[in-house]
Amino acid sequence: MAARPRIKDVAEYAGVSAKTVSNVINDYEHVSEQTRAAVKEAIDALGYRVNIAGRQLRKGRTGMIALVVPELDVAYFSELAKHVMTEADRRGMTVLLHQTNGERTRELAALHGFDAQFTDGVILSPLALLPHDLETRDRRLPVVLLGERPWASRTDHVGVDNVRASREATEHLLAGGRRRIAVIGGALRGRQGTDRLRTQGYQQALQAAGLPFDAGLVVPVDAYHWQDGARAAASLLERPERPDALLCLNDHLALGAVRALHEHGVRVPGDVHVVGFDDIEASRFMIPSLTTVAPDKAEIARAAVSLLLQRVEDPAASVHAPQDRTAPHRLIVRESTGGA
Repeated sequence: MAARPRIKDVAEYAGVSAKTVSNVINDYEHVSEQTRAAVKEAIDALGYRVNIAGRQLRKGRTGMIALVVPELDVAYFSELAKHVMTEADRRGMTVLLHQTNGERTRELAALHGFDAQFTDGVILSPLALLPHDLETRDRRLPVVLLGERPWASRTDHVGVDNVRASREATEHLLAGGRRRIAVIGGALRGRQGTDRLRTQGYQQALQAAGLPFDAGLVVPVDAYHWQDGARAAASLLERPERPDALLCLNDHLALGAVRALHEHGVRVPGDVHVVGFDDIEASRFMIPSLTTVAPDKAEIARAAVSLLLQRVEDPAASVHAPQDRTAPHRLIVRESTGGA
């Protein structure tokens, strides 16, 4: 097997110094275009590849970060993971993917780097962590939180404005003449998670429209899967007064609900309007296509990786105030509420 080409080999092929090759690889400005082109030609001809692992080890790093999410079966997280991997690859990093199933012990293990030094930092979407867990963690391990941060924490965080997004989705249903809107996956009690924040946005929209709030239209679910949405929608159809719209707190719930409505002979959007959250790929291809709140998943990934690597590359930055980034979102109107 031929030896792997080195920077020295590239330098000899291009007729320049090894330092010049290094400058081209690191995209330094003070290299002439002619020299840059010669070095790139040599790299292509020899098949030279940057030894990222060696570079990271010389800096005392692994070149790997962990992305820790509750469930990969929920398409939002698998689509987000793709964006995180793309952004990390662009920055010369490798992503280790870990699923917690929302279990606190697994989230704690991730928060503490899995008790091993094989990652430079962790991007974590927690469901079960407590405020004490974050305040007592080892600050030497950079961590960025995704999703909700219902307590004041000294940890970087990236999320969306769930209250505002839910209010906008509810306002859209109200504008379509809907008045009896049920919330599938909502919550009125418990920890201040995504379910409660989105329920608050729903309540705000009703209040602003001068409509009464009916707690019986807030339907909790065991999980945010297709079957949970179908069961919740079927239970609503058994009531004497059926809803005329469903605000589903993720697209899996919405797609399951639409299936249940179809099986009961209820037309969408003719009889019931349906809105989801997350804009997963399947929402564009179902019949009818799903109106949904679309968080900017690419921006969430960019912000999370950027914040994490700032901490990784500058350990002294850990003493700086945590940053809280809010990614944009938009409501995409499709056929399930009468859109094109």
